[in-house]
Amino acid sequence: QSENILGYFVNVERIPNSCSHPPNHISLKDRKILVNLSMAYYKVNISAYNEAGESPRAIYTVPEFSATDLPGQIHVKSQGPNAVVTWTPEYNPKCFVVDWGTGKEDMHMKIITTTTGNFTLDNFQPYKLYKIMVHASDVCQCESFTRHEKTFGVTHFYSVEGVPRTGPANVTVLNITKHSALVKWTEIAAEDRLGFLQGYRISYTDSSAKKSPAVTLNSSITSYHLTGLKKKTTYRVQISGFTNAGEGPLTLSQPFSTPKYGTVELLCICITQHES
Repeated sequence: QSENILGYFVNVERIPNSCSHPPNHISLKDRKILVNLSMAYYKVNISAYNEAGESPRAIYTVPEFSATDLPGQIHVKSQGPNAVVTWTPEYNPKCFVVDWGTGKEDMHMKIITTTTGNFTLDNFQPYKLYKIMVHASDVCQCESFTRHEKTFGVTHFYSVEGVPRTGPANVTVLNITKHSALVKWTEIAAEDRLGFLQGYRISYTDSSAKKSPAVTLNSSITSYHLTGLKKKTTYRVQISGFTNAGEGPLTLSQPFSTPKYGTVELLCICITQHES
């Protein structure tokens, strides 16, 4: 039916959108449009029309942008169930538009028109990771934010941090030698961290139940080379994650055994018999 199309309707819908009026249709003849958006969540609705009417809408959710090269820094301080937000450097547009929530399905929007140095947000629950975005606009009409707002800063926030509810997943031991072994794991899932993950601790014991000193690693590391092991010994290794609130549970113990000989120590003795 493309030969019968007269044009397209596009509307760009902000998520969330506390404005009382829905966004206006943009009417196009071409099949492309350039829009300048802030780092808020957006949904784009596209439909075609001809003399008979308008088609059903195709819906596209704009992917998240990475927070790079933003002009400002946001600071958040917990205050009971609320959070006080301040920012640097000082910046005074006509208004701020603030989004906060755990994801695009759970976002709140607040318009700040007063020239204060801080503002308070509410609806925070403990142990949940919140994304806070502050956008600036010099046009303070609600329906104009989609076109005029620019993201000032983005940060993440826990009102109350907890310890991780699980350890890392998929703990495996590889490259085992007489005196060393490589331990690898998968990072703790974001929903199980319950706070900002600071790092991991590796604990391991030998078959005599002698516990070696725990190894503490930062949160970006997901493998570690154990050294100084005893040959022909069974070890059990466990890993936990920790936040500012403390250490989470250890993983199930993962056993491995070091060999008696190294590969270079294995000799092949060949005996050849000669007929007399």
